[in-house]
Amino acid sequence: MLDYITSYLSSNTTPGQAGNVFWALVYIMIVFGGISVAVMAMNWLERKALAHFQIRLGPMRVGPHGLLQPIADAIKLMTKEDIIPAEADKFVFWIAPLIILCASFAVYIVVPFGPTHAITDLNIGILFMLGVSSLSVLGVVMAGWASNSHYPLIGALRSSAQMVSYEVAMGLAVVSAIVMTSLHGLGPYGVGVGTSGTGTLSMIGIVQAQQEQHVWFLFKFFPLGFIAFGIFAIAMVAETNRAPFDLPEAESELTAGFHTEYSGLRWSLFMLGEYAAMIAVSSIAVTLWLGGWYRPFPNTLTGDTWDLVFSLFPGLTFLALAAIAFVGVRRMPKHPYFRVQTIGLAGFGGVLGLIGLILFAPPVRDRIQDIYWFIAKVAGFMYLYIWYRATFPRYRFDQLMKVGWKVLLPIGIGVLILTAILGVVL
Repeated sequence: MLDYITSYLSSNTTPGQAGNVFWALVYIMIVFGGISVAVMAMNWLERKALAHFQIRLGPMRVGPHGLLQPIADAIKLMTKEDIIPAEADKFVFWIAPLIILCASFAVYIVVPFGPTHAITDLNIGILFMLGVSSLSVLGVVMAGWASNSHYPLIGALRSSAQMVSYEVAMGLAVVSAIVMTSLHGLGPYGVGVGTSGTGTLSMIGIVQAQQEQHVWFLFKFFPLGFIAFGIFAIAMVAETNRAPFDLPEAESELTAGFHTEYSGLRWSLFMLGEYAAMIAVSSIAVTLWLGGWYRPFPNTLTGDTWDLVFSLFPGLTFLALAAIAFVGVRRMPKHPYFRVQTIGLAGFGGVLGLIGLILFAPPVRDRIQDIYWFIAKVAGFMYLYIWYRATFPRYRFDQLMKVGWKVLLPIGIGVLILTAILGVVL
């Protein structure tokens, strides 16, 4: 048994490819735990960032600067009374949030955080991703129908129509990226004359294709790659029902949309699934267009010196976060009522600083780089979600559908056709 566990440590493949069930389960637990923690952090960051956008403080009472607010919210939701409407279909009502949650987390099976940092690498990874992520529509419809109430049903129908509409444009953008994997020439307009022209549907293979071609697909056949990325970026906001496309949950129109009748723990599962889906689609965008786990300029800034410089970024990031925490400690009021919060924030800064120092150790530094750059790129998308919510007004539903069918769909078809033509002609 010990040999079975240790044999994978020398492997250069994912646990799924190596057929190692133990390490596959370890990766699954790490991903599930990491995403759950990331959802809690995202919840706190969104509330704080929106507050600063609107010149207020946000959560401040529970822990230093409200750092413990997500934990307090989780405890509150788990202990609240769980109400099921008397006329609801109880089994469907119970299982709907689980379907949304499972669909959101199942996408991570093929998300590559590094060349070997993935649960598995399927040769149809993109198709798996598109198919599994689409199942969340089923959970939305089930939640609205099972509540046996008018508002949830209307919200579910609008949400399903929105998600199905934008999946079409998203699929066309993804196909454009897949076409680019078969063009093996170097640079933005290189197509590799004389090559076999074989592409890939593997998520790891798509990232490696960008490394092979010395260009992120964001800049491939510029501006075509950029437009395809833009279509995906807009569609993924609509797919996750986020502002300005949050029509299913528009409080001013439909109370809380398809989950109006949900409360307590079951309601929290919808929120967990929503944030997990946001991170998932951001991970897919990073994989398809932004070079995945590769650091910036891997083919231009080469050599041991540049490798060393970029390898210091993880440690420096945590040290910078620790410095921000200590600045907050210094600015904390010196009143006795704030003593516990001051000590807590100082302890939090100390933990961040310790993590930063550990990340400077060569074995850790070399192993963590891939994951760091992938997470850093995903974090950029998560900040954009917050920025959108604070900036744009909500669309009307007819405007929402018009953008999906009359704008993004024709542009997506045009980009796909032009990408294919350039691949043949150049």
